[in-house]
Amino acid sequence: MTALVEACVDSLESALAAKRGGAQRLELCANLDVGGTTPAAALIAEVKARVGLPIAAMIRPRGGSFVHSVAEAEQMRRDIEMANGVGVEALVFGALDDANNIDVDRMRLLIGAAGRTPVVFHRAFDRVADQNTALEVLIELGVGRVLTSGGAPTALDGVASLRRLVERSAGRIEIVAGGKVRGPNAVAVVERSGVRQLHARCEGDGATIRAIVNALTAAAFILVR
Repeated sequence: MTALVEACVDSLESALAAKRGGAQRLELCANLDVGGTTPAAALIAEVKARVGLPIAAMIRPRGGSFVHSVAEAEQMRRDIEMANGVGVEALVFGALDDANNIDVDRMRLLIGAAGRTPVVFHRAFDRVADQNTALEVLIELGVGRVLTSGGAPTALDGVASLRRLVERSAGRIEIVAGGKVRGPNAVAVVERSGVRQLHARCEGDGATIRAIVNALTAAAFILVR
């Protein structure tokens, strides 16, 4: 079986550590202390040049809620153009309405700006009231993958919901498990949920990523790029 480990980073140093740890893909952000915001073009370019891993760039104007004003949506559209100009491999964003449903109008605007660059819906998905309906909406919109804990505090807690999402997706959208994924629980998350992609924050020397990679390798998973 195959698996992929994505590291969430907000600096060149963390990106380099993630690569040393064995990550196959990066989610690049700024301000991880507030859950991640849009990184600067200079940071994207430097990571792209020096790390050499595929980059999914976060597009988020601020921390806090995922309900975005017209002005914030316009800022996100400009940030998408910026990230596309630097040459990222994917764009990570999401928008909800006041009822915690997918904001279809905002998403259509942003997906249109993304053009041919694959779109990832971030963990705003864990705020939606009905994940099954939300998943179908994202598929209809053309979103390529969704990052989720299954709506639970951690991916391990949410394995049952993650499995339902994997089964419902039927290959139409990729499900990425995130939420306190660590070496000791990585194999259980993959085996019990059926996901084949894991997401974890990289800090310091990359030990968290290395532990996940080592656990998957020991369980005979083939790490793919």
